[in-house]
Amino acid sequence: MKTLIIIPVLFFSLFLGLPSYSSDFDKGLTAYKNGDYATALKEWKPLAEQGDVDAQYHLGVMYDNGDGISQDYKEAVYWYRLAAEQGDKEAQFSLANRYYNGEGVIKDIVYAHMWWNIAAANGDDSANKNKNTVEMYMTSS
Repeated sequence: MKTLIIIPVLFFSLFLGLPSYSSDFDKGLTAYKNGDYATALKEWKPLAEQGDVDAQYHLGVMYDNGDGISQDYKEAVYWYRLAAEQGDKEAQFSLANRYYNGEGVIKDIVYAHMWWNIAAANGDDSANKNKNTVEMYMTSS
């Protein structure tokens, strides 16, 4: 009987030691909004490395803008791509912008169109407008 009681208690105690990822993200977001980019980076980077889509997108923004770190479009593209591939429409839109402008990647309007198309399919109205605009520069052959 003691074994039956110990197992649930042991299982439950494992979850007490796990960090709260949403509170870490929120702590980073508050820090970012207050201009405390070092804290935002400290909170978001481990989450992003573990696959947190929101943290990945926001790290992309930090590198894109040079918020508290050296502006690095290649690094921004890296984080945007990870978030975009998980379905984040803001990351998809931003990744398309990098392809359109050739920042961090070779300029490629076909990839820009593709990512804007995906973002538009996910409900981003600006992406739909950009996709339609870039189509004028594309050929059918």
